[in-house]
Amino acid sequence: SSLLLMSGVVVTVGLCRRLARRRLRSRPLLFAFLVEMFSTFQICACTNELSLLGNVEPKPHTALTLTYGFTVLHGVTLAGSACNPCGTLQPMWAGGTSLRMGALKIAAQFVAAVLARVFMYFVWSLEMTEPHLGALSQGCSSPMQTTEMQAFCIELLFSVVFQLAVLRAESVNPKYRVHLIALLITMLVYAGGNLTGAIFNPALAFSLHADCFYDKFLSYSLVYWIAPCLGKFFILYVF
Repeated sequence: SSLLLMSGVVVTVGLCRRLARRRLRSRPLLFAFLVEMFSTFQICACTNELSLLGNVEPKPHTALTLTYGFTVLHGVTLAGSACNPCGTLQPMWAGGTSLRMGALKIAAQFVAAVLARVFMYFVWSLEMTEPHLGALSQGCSSPMQTTEMQAFCIELLFSVVFQLAVLRAESVNPKYRVHLIALLITMLVYAGGNLTGAIFNPALAFSLHADCFYDKFLSYSLVYWIAPCLGKFFILYVF
């Protein structure tokens, strides 16, 4: 049921992106906002569902396999979308995207994060599958299982590694690049998922752990917003 749900989200988002591409080409700002919102919604909604499947046996093989598979699927179906505020900073830094367009895309990503969370709360309230039972009563299921400073350093390091790999992979054939990036993300989740969740995406972190941001805003904004952005700026500055 969870796989059908996530597949349904992917198909629906694909149809919405195609419809926007056909009808809104003459309105570039609205088109950019909606496409980025749809794309980020897909990643946030699917990852919210995947977060409930972490305890499915055999552990952690099932969760890692699903992480790799859906990362490849996102890469194939969401080409051209950043779905990550850190990824939007690169063309802004290089001058390829205006400040107005960059801010619009980042706003779309956080709107999508909220919409995905609301949508998944509604789906979980229906309790269609066993993992959904009790999902709404968890509150802040904190992914930070280490000290704040260590969590900050881990998310910063993972962001640097990920952004550097994305830059280095630009010259790789697209059909191989998506698998390389998916493999890297799976490895990072395996290495640090039990410590911080290995998210390195501010919008996704907010969608996954909105309750935690409400309870401990300063700590979570430092680890899941500032650290990934610093990692991105470090890569842009050095390379």
